[in-house]
Amino acid sequence: MTINSKANARDSLQVVLANPRGFCAGVVRAVETVERALARYGPPVYVRHEIVHNGRVVEELRAKGAIFVEEVSSIPPGAVTVLSAHGVPRTAVVAADARGLAVIDATCPLVAKVHAEGRRFAAQGLEVVLIGHHDHPEVVSTRGQIEGVVHVVQDLEEAARFVPADPTRLGYITQTTLSVDDVRAIVALLRSRFPAILGPAGDDICYASQNRQSAVRALAARVQLVIVIGAANSSNSNRLREIAAECGTPSLLIPDANGLDRARVDELRSIGVTAGASAPEVLVKELLDRLASWRRLAVATLDGPQETVRFNLPRAIA
Repeated sequence: MTINSKANARDSLQVVLANPRGFCAGVVRAVETVERALARYGPPVYVRHEIVHNGRVVEELRAKGAIFVEEVSSIPPGAVTVLSAHGVPRTAVVAADARGLAVIDATCPLVAKVHAEGRRFAAQGLEVVLIGHHDHPEVVSTRGQIEGVVHVVQDLEEAARFVPADPTRLGYITQTTLSVDDVRAIVALLRSRFPAILGPAGDDICYASQNRQSAVRALAARVQLVIVIGAANSSNSNRLREIAAECGTPSLLIPDANGLDRARVDELRSIGVTAGASAPEVLVKELLDRLASWRRLAVATLDGPQETVRFNLPRAIA
């Protein structure tokens, strides 16, 4: 496909789109949950934390009547309340119950699975090693869902320093949006130090993160620059940019088309574009339109797996 610019473009710019990219099933479920709650109950509907980490999505929901807050204490008693896709600690659930809130839980089912794994290890009397970024909402929620000792390990350095009370009584779980390679290295180090450590029955890195990471590796091999569309606080979007850079290809993380400076692409012949799991496809289209105002584009899409995963909506609004 070729997009013709009305501008005086001097030559063609090849744009290769990653596949898959953009919304995952957990994000689709979370956004639809808020939209259905608004349609059923009317505004306002309160949402604890950003429903997903994307400014465009949050602003569009805010315009429809969603009110985003960081603490349950900011929500009026009895109000309809949606819990974000990242999950919440149990203390927030208790506080919501105490205020009589009508709670709709939009926690991603894959995050909820990690919560359950952690609780299972803790119930066995194991210390839990949570591989993830200390202040990320998913990590905060996971720690708060486990009644027991939880150690957060963010990188190889922390994994090397970590000292448990009993090296033979450990289990590990993982934030769902991390780099597959980073997690593999951390797990290998933990297993070398603590051979008895138990892990989850399956991979905790969500299917969408893995697919998008594989796609960005393939993309980086074909272009001079990789552009990742996603929010600065989006863990999976940051991992995509980092992976492209690790492949030896310069990479940028931008929130939307306005975040791209023309000078950054003026001398290039090819660029790759992908989007984090919480970035809507309209942001990709807007970036292509911006590029087409500067250059004549030749757009191609990489082959990739078709994602057919769909999650049921919360029963309260299904």
